[in-house]
Amino acid sequence: MPIYLIGYMGAGKTTAGRIVADWLGWYFVDLDEAFQEIHSLSTADYIRQYGIEEFRKKEKFVLEDIADMSPYENVVYATGGGYPCYEDNMECLSELGVSVYIRWTAEDLTHRLMLTDLSERPVLQGKSYDELLAFIRPQLEARTPYYEQATYTIDAPGFREDADQLIAEQICQLINCKTK
Repeated sequence: MPIYLIGYMGAGKTTAGRIVADWLGWYFVDLDEAFQEIHSLSTADYIRQYGIEEFRKKEKFVLEDIADMSPYENVVYATGGGYPCYEDNMECLSELGVSVYIRWTAEDLTHRLMLTDLSERPVLQGKSYDELLAFIRPQLEARTPYYEQATYTIDAPGFREDADQLIAEQICQLINCKTK
């Protein structure tokens, strides 16, 4: 069955997902990249142009279209951070495969996100560390009930250099795959 990685922005869904897919010899699909291919706009540009609500509607169909078109069950998907919180998306993920929530603290997510290009994340653009933490805490709290509907939950190892590798290893332990 396909594996759907869920969690907040910066949780390592894409990086750990690529590692797991490589170890398994499976396909990897980043839903943000798939969105860009289908709509010819990055998720950031689409949100800037049409707004977050319109983006969520389109994002829902991207995953469903890929799942319908794909003849492959051996796929690791990295969803967008807000994907599980829209409409019945968690129910859809449960029907389509196995979901894994990568759980982080708000503080560790803030540290990780501060190391990225925040201009690629319109809702975070221009925020200081304290502003970012103040934004993430309530949003993470609001999203947690959705995330916790995942088939599995793994706790991130904290803010460290090898975190994504360790997350990938935990995912493989959950699904009984061998790591390289």
